Amino acid sequence: LIGMSIIIFTMVRLMPGDIVDALVGMDNQVTPEAKAELRRAFGLDDPIPVQYAKWVYQISQGDLGTSYRTRQPITEQLVRALPVTIELALMALFMSVVIAVPLGVISAIRRNSAVDFVVRFAALIGLAFPNFFLATLFLLGTSLLFHWIPSVFYVSIFDNPTKNLVQFFFPALSLAVALMAVEMRMARTSMLEVLRQDYVRTALAKGLESTVVNYKHALRNAFIPLITVIGIQMGGLLGGSVIIEQIFGLPGVGWYLLQGIQGRDYPVVQVTALFLAIVFAVMNLIVDILYGFLDPRIGHETASESSAD
Repeated sequence: LIGMSIIIFTMVRLMPGDIVDALVGMDNQVTPEAKAELRRAFGLDDPIPVQYAKWVYQISQGDLGTSYRTRQPITEQLVRALPVTIELALMALFMSVVIAVPLGVISAIRRNSAVDFVVRFAALIGLAFPNFFLATLFLLGTSLLFHWIPSVFYVSIFDNPTKNLVQFFFPALSLAVALMAVEMRMARTSMLEVLRQDYVRTALAKGLESTVVNYKHALRNAFIPLITVIGIQMGGLLGGSVIIEQIFGLPGVGWYLLQGIQGRDYPVVQVTALFLAIVFAVMNLIVDILYGFLDPRIGHETASESSAD
């Protein structure tokens, strides 16, 4: 996270122009002295290492800062935007897992069958379409064919659950298609690898039903690499929904980050990008912890290594 904070802080300042240029625009009546005064007011006249040290100290005190443009606390804006992005990410992940994992498992069990070839072909198609392209197609299709488009104003799930779910369906589906493709391929590959293990063949040789072996013994072990992929996807979804939120007009964290980039609002970009990095790190930590629940041997190995040290 320290490394990410340095990269984020540096890259933001490598963008052409700053907040003063964005605010002033093409107004020739603003003198260079006035611009210098504005930069001094924003703290941009300090050396970059000094600006970074001040920002890190401010973050360490629990103060995320204030937006240069709106003059509102960034904490309040993130609190408003975060539920939108979380709901979008959870819906996309739910759609992908519910559809992709069963199809991947069935594809592995019925290897080289017609179902297997259809699932593998669908996965390739899903990987080939960028989510922003699918989002655009959904908007064009629903508007031209059905003369209907999702609401352009955000509707909270607490105010109107039905309208909220309808509004989020196509954005979530746009994100879920690529996730489905990756999860189907991973579920199939993991299941095939587990089905080749000796204990699976031994269980079948003892007379256990193939259904019990496949879904009770093999599937649990096949979930371990799949959990890794899902955890990484969840962390990436929070930052990867930038374009989708912009296309569908959803005021989430991605939309908020994009507005900050366009307006050269340094505090907004820095805090939002660092927040997404923290979420990604936390999701990877959760995945590591889940390994111990899915496979107790991992927990025992870790305990043995700690005792040996």
